Amino acid sequence: MASAPDISVVVPVFDEAGAAPALAREIAIAFAGRNIEILFVDDASRDDTRAALTALTAEIPSLRLLAHARNAGQSRAIRTGVLAARAPVIVTLDGDGQNDPADAPGLVDALLAGPSSLAMVGGERVKRQDSLAKKLASRVGNGVRKRLLRDSANDTGCGLKAFRREAFLRLPYFDHIHRYLPALMRREGYEIAFCPVGHRPRGSGQSKYTNLGRLWASLSDLLGVMWLIRRARDPGGV
Repeated sequence: MASAPDISVVVPVFDEAGAAPALAREIAIAFAGRNIEILFVDDASRDDTRAALTALTAEIPSLRLLAHARNAGQSRAIRTGVLAARAPVIVTLDGDGQNDPADAPGLVDALLAGPSSLAMVGGERVKRQDSLAKKLASRVGNGVRKRLLRDSANDTGCGLKAFRREAFLRLPYFDHIHRYLPALMRREGYEIAFCPVGHRPRGSGQSKYTNLGRLWASLSDLLGVMWLIRRARDPGGV
């Protein structure tokens, strides 16, 4: 590309051949007229996700496709996309199509309208289109995390976020980091904000997470993030 984009949209996907092409088109429409690049990161899908997205590159010139040699998880896919991104502002969306791309430009505008200390604007899902069990598990998990980490976030599981690339790259990487971005951003001294966003039913494929599996991972993750926060030192300005 002749010039660097202003916004990089990063979408991690794993076995989302049914949702990814339509999502890519929606993202292009949502950001029409703006200088963007769209990076889909295929996390070693076992279906036709990669082929379906490759076929779209002629239709959507801003689309870039990266692929992992082996499955490494959502957080690693996001980091791969951010590292490859060429814009100073990053937008992330879940690859299942449940985040509405039409909400994404509003998060970017809120981020750019804020001070330089504002590093992230996260989406908070309203009227979630998930099963009752999933919504209850999410409510409990968000409540416990918010109480322990004091990160002011009501919904860190929402994949729709806009943040500054530089701020993200300052954070310590670990698996599942995407659920702890608010706490880690604040640990680095940044400000964060949140905006309500829509949520849609999953149109194809199936969730890659289970409530039990997420609970088990969250216990160790919480302890680790609490340790990181305790071990932070503020230089009081440089």
